[in-house]
Amino acid sequence: MSGRYYLGFDAGTQSVRVAVYDESLRPVAEVSHPTTISYPAARRVEMDPDEYLRLTLLGMSECSRIMMGKNLDPHDIRAVMGDGIICGITLVDDEADSISPYVNYLDSRTQEYADRINAERFSIWGEETGNPDASCMFPALMAGWFRDNIDSFEDDGAKFVHNAPYILMHLAGLKAADAFIDQGAMSGWGLGYDVVRKKWSEEQLTILGLDRTMMPRIVKPWDVIGRLTPEVAEITGLRPGTPVCGGAGDTMQSMLGCGMFRPGMAADVAGTCAMFCVSTDGIVPELSTHGRGLIFNSGSLDDSYFYWGFIRTGGLSLRWFKDSVYGGDVGYRQLSEEAASVPPGSRGVTFLPYLTGGYGEETDATGAFLNMTLDTDRGTLWRAVLEAIGYDYIGVTDEYRAAGVNLDRITITEGGSVDDVWNQMKADMIGSEAVVMKTRGGAVLTDCAMAAFAVGDSDDLLSVLSDAAEIDRCFSPDSDSTALYRDMYRRRRLVMRDMMPVFGTLRDMARQ
Repeated sequence: MSGRYYLGFDAGTQSVRVAVYDESLRPVAEVSHPTTISYPAARRVEMDPDEYLRLTLLGMSECSRIMMGKNLDPHDIRAVMGDGIICGITLVDDEADSISPYVNYLDSRTQEYADRINAERFSIWGEETGNPDASCMFPALMAGWFRDNIDSFEDDGAKFVHNAPYILMHLAGLKAADAFIDQGAMSGWGLGYDVVRKKWSEEQLTILGLDRTMMPRIVKPWDVIGRLTPEVAEITGLRPGTPVCGGAGDTMQSMLGCGMFRPGMAADVAGTCAMFCVSTDGIVPELSTHGRGLIFNSGSLDDSYFYWGFIRTGGLSLRWFKDSVYGGDVGYRQLSEEAASVPPGSRGVTFLPYLTGGYGEETDATGAFLNMTLDTDRGTLWRAVLEAIGYDYIGVTDEYRAAGVNLDRITITEGGSVDDVWNQMKADMIGSEAVVMKTRGGAVLTDCAMAAFAVGDSDDLLSVLSDAAEIDRCFSPDSDSTALYRDMYRRRRLVMRDMMPVFGTLRDMARQ
């Protein structure tokens, strides 16, 4: 059976998802494989860029087999497009092969770099990037760490590359000289670029001590950067010469996939890094001030921008609890069913989700359960984990509301959106109506829509994405629960204030 199909992949922190959609943006094949996350030392989190490539190739070949099982021809896949983590890089040599681990936003090894930069109070950061404060999550600082700590850097280091471009470059057989990054994921660097002009900033790179020649060229997500090599075609079952697109950042694509096309919209991207995003028409001075703790980025589309507040180990805290506390023998659905019988506030039990460290004033924060008793059961602990993300979201949304952002409705997308107990909890805690889309994994859908646009099969990208953004379920906040959570949030802030001197001692104990 002939037709037009498009392959997209989402190279995330916990998994690589590969899917094929038809020209009506209906899924015809979909697979997902977990990634490996290693923790080689305190404050360090590393991944393997080549594992990302292997898992993508595996997913592509499996999708081909699924299509053939449905009497569909994988040679009818018209283009390949993918997204990946916006805060994370690897270092590649001239052949575009990695010579470093893939280090992403979960890693805190560059905190000292961030502290030194922030002490200087350079105004150019806020003026050109919208980010007045450096963060240890920023690839701009990771690049400096690679420069200072990788022995082969000077002899073999050629380009800094994000994980999605790393995959796409190898699918198309490109070398380091052809390295690229799209205009949205570029802003994931945090520093080093001009967010409005969509170009690298020579002045910022000089301050950072980074060589401009090591920066990838900037493309649009739908630009065709190459074509599938015969070797990759043989492995995956796709047609040799299939166009390969420039790729995008995962958060940017998730936002488009859940209908955030214009300024003044809000989304909870419920992934590994729990991110609460609001779209704007540019830098908002009230939100781009020192100490806010918000990150400013440009979107995948021209003239699109957004802020995000975050909990680095949001979704990862859930995985940690399920796998490390209960050994993976229990499913998320069962845990949430148990949590549903626990009253809001988790009977006073509090979880601190800072398993890889805190952020801003809470840099030294660590993970912990507080206020447990002998009758604290599994459902209570799980509800406390879920509520922990919501409490940090209350702080983020208070910042947005103080700047005049309307949060009457939020859209919840990506993996966490399947948990209706958690969805209702977020609506209650934030005091906003929450909606979930029929397609929860908006990033891959957006990838496929852009792939169709790249090869001329679609001429109105916004219209296509808008038609695909259908609301599935709505959750209205309960006023009594909202009031209770607001009081609990106030008390939790007092606990965190009192814990601040304790965190340093706890970290010292962990080093013994």
